[in-house]
Amino acid sequence: MTRRKLVAGNWKMFGSHAALAELDAIAATAAANEAVDVAICPPFTLIYHAVRRQPGLAIGGQDCHASATGAHTGNVSAAMLVEEGARYVIVGHSERRQDQHESDADVVAKAAAAVASGLVAIVCVGESEAQRLAGEAEAIVSAQVRASVPADATAATVAVAYEPIWAIGTGRTPTVADVAQMHATIRATLTDLLGGEGQGVRILYGGSVKPANAAELLAIDDVDGALVGGASLKAADFVPIIEAAVSVSTVAA
Repeated sequence: MTRRKLVAGNWKMFGSHAALAELDAIAATAAANEAVDVAICPPFTLIYHAVRRQPGLAIGGQDCHASATGAHTGNVSAAMLVEEGARYVIVGHSERRQDQHESDADVVAKAAAAVASGLVAIVCVGESEAQRLAGEAEAIVSAQVRASVPADATAATVAVAYEPIWAIGTGRTPTVADVAQMHATIRATLTDLLGGEGQGVRILYGGSVKPANAAELLAIDDVDGALVGGASLKAADFVPIIEAAVSVSTVAA
């Protein structure tokens, strides 16, 4: 099955109004290459301004609460993201699982809320270095997929991002064989969980994706795009990753 590549940038807690100028070249590249989907997920404070600066570029949030409203100080709901103009939201990122102690139950509730509000949920899963060294990586990630992806997820409403925790921000990446094996495991789990629909759900790779390694990673079977961290902050770094996705998609076609 041919799945449309998605390249999503996660700005994390970086960015300012001045940084929004980086969106101009990113949006121009996305518009010129319609075979690939591109999204940027800036801090919540920049979503409104990002949408208005580049209305043709898909903008997303980095998290949402599972509830529509309530006494949840410091949180934002999926509906609030939609109101600001967001189209995507990341849920279950490893930094939230670790720092905010989010469980799979938290993540699946957030994903369900996002989908109900009309957002595409990018559900993150991934193992620690200790879990990989113990030979538990595939079992851990498969269990996270089963518990974090809504049972009614479709290819249009959910993407899964595999992010080996030990590779995020370290410059280290798994081998091509390791990535291929894990993505194949995730695909098998999604198919078991969702039936035929699981074949269409995009699986993104997210672990120190850079211009230098993007083409190699995006060419791997069942790698349907990338969730990019630091390299998404500058157009000069992010645009080559988009172009690598376009190149791989053109070859596949």
